[in-house]
Amino acid sequence: MNATRLLLVDDHQLILDSLQSLLGSIPNVEIVGKVNDSRQVLDRLTLTPADIIVCDLHMPYVSGIELAMQLRQSHPHIKVLLLTMAEDTRTIREAIRIGAAGYMLKRSGRDELEKAIVALTQGKRYFSSDILELLADEDDALVPDHTPLATLTDREMDVLRLIADENQTQQIAQKLFISVPTVETHRRHLMQKLGVKSVVGMVKFAMRYGLVS
Repeated sequence: MNATRLLLVDDHQLILDSLQSLLGSIPNVEIVGKVNDSRQVLDRLTLTPADIIVCDLHMPYVSGIELAMQLRQSHPHIKVLLLTMAEDTRTIREAIRIGAAGYMLKRSGRDELEKAIVALTQGKRYFSSDILELLADEDDALVPDHTPLATLTDREMDVLRLIADENQTQQIAQKLFISVPTVETHRRHLMQKLGVKSVVGMVKFAMRYGLVS
C-alpha cells in the first residue's frame, strides 16, 4: 500500500515542525512538504503531489477555508484537514459547508490525528470529539458520539448539498457526472446514515449543519 502523502501548511515554523514530528510518526504516512504561505500551495502541488493537506484555519492572505474551496475546484481528489485554536461553531459549520474533509482543534493529540488521517485516507470525513461536542452544545438533540456527520463521504456530502438546494435526481447526476442509479444509491445511503425517511429530513439535517447557504 502506498504511503499517504501529507502537505503541511501553517505560518508558524514551530507548529510546522511539531506537526511534522507528530504526523511523521504515523505508520504509512509521508510528509512531502511544509509551506508557511498558503498562497504557495497550488504551485507547490504541481511539483509535489499530495493526498491530504493539513492546514491552519487562520492563515494570512488565503485562509484555510478559502484554500479548501480552491482545492475543491482545482484538485478535488485532495482532502483538506483544517486545524484551529478557535472554538467557533460558526466557522466550523462554514468549513463543513464548503467541503473540508476534516476539522480539529490544535490541542488534539497524536492518536486523534492518526484517526483523522486514516479516516480521510479511506474517503471518510473526520471531526474531532471536541468539535462534535461544540456542535452538540448548540443542539441538545444531537448526541456527539452518534452524530452521522462524520460518517458521510465526500460524494454523499455533494449529493446532500444538491438535494438541499432543490436539485432533482437528473440534475444531480449531470452536475456530478454520475448516473441516475448512482444518485439514487447515494440518496438511500444518506437516509440510512442520517436516520431520516424523506428528502425533507435530509434538507433539515443540511440546514442544521449549515450545509446550504
